Amino acid sequence: MSETVLNVNAPPKDHVMVLDGQGWVGLVSMMGSETTIVNAARVSFGKFVSEISERDIILMKYLLENRHTSPLEHVVFSFIVHCPLFVRSQWHRHRTWSYNEISRRYTETDIEFYVPPMVRSQSENNRQASEDTMSKEAQNEAREMIRKANEQSLKEYEALLTKGVCREQARGVLTQNVMTTFWATVDLHNLAHFLEIRDHAGAQWEMVQYARAIKQLIKPKLPHVAEIMHW
Repeated sequence: MSETVLNVNAPPKDHVMVLDGQGWVGLVSMMGSETTIVNAARVSFGKFVSEISERDIILMKYLLENRHTSPLEHVVFSFIVHCPLFVRSQWHRHRTWSYNEISRRYTETDIEFYVPPMVRSQSENNRQASEDTMSKEAQNEAREMIRKANEQSLKEYEALLTKGVCREQARGVLTQNVMTTFWATVDLHNLAHFLEIRDHAGAQWEMVQYARAIKQLIKPKLPHVAEIMHW
């Protein structure tokens, strides 16, 4: 039996590029539709529709505006995400998702690093926030420092492997900017909550880009929901 090796740095067909082309998110599969939502909402009445009507759109609007969102749990998405390690760490705080990730215990190939397209200043008023206040010259210098640090960490990693150090320990020298790839599955109820938090003025810029990419992927699948939710 032949085995196909996935190139984890190559996005699937249905995807959106982010982070100045360094990352991406792809839609792998979707279970359910907008008719699934209204059928789940009306199941107690024994009602079932095969196509969305204006009456169904009014029902969805009522459900979403009043946060009666349990019917959304019957619509499920699977994404594949290519992102920096620190984005992965923030994403995995959403424990209602299911995750499987590439492991650097098993492979040392296809290692990439993120270099921010724009370097931001630390906010003086908010310890978890940043601001776009750095000069062009300072940004260029900072980006070059980040690039060199990424490059040096890869050299140290490869040197450790050459000395016979196991991958699971050698990977510890790689920077937080190393790119990782993971599979993520979530229902629409919890996805809506994720998007509300992560496409927000208080969210980290990198996370916002992924949240907006997901909206771009799912809008054509759920046009009425997207309009109601202002996606």
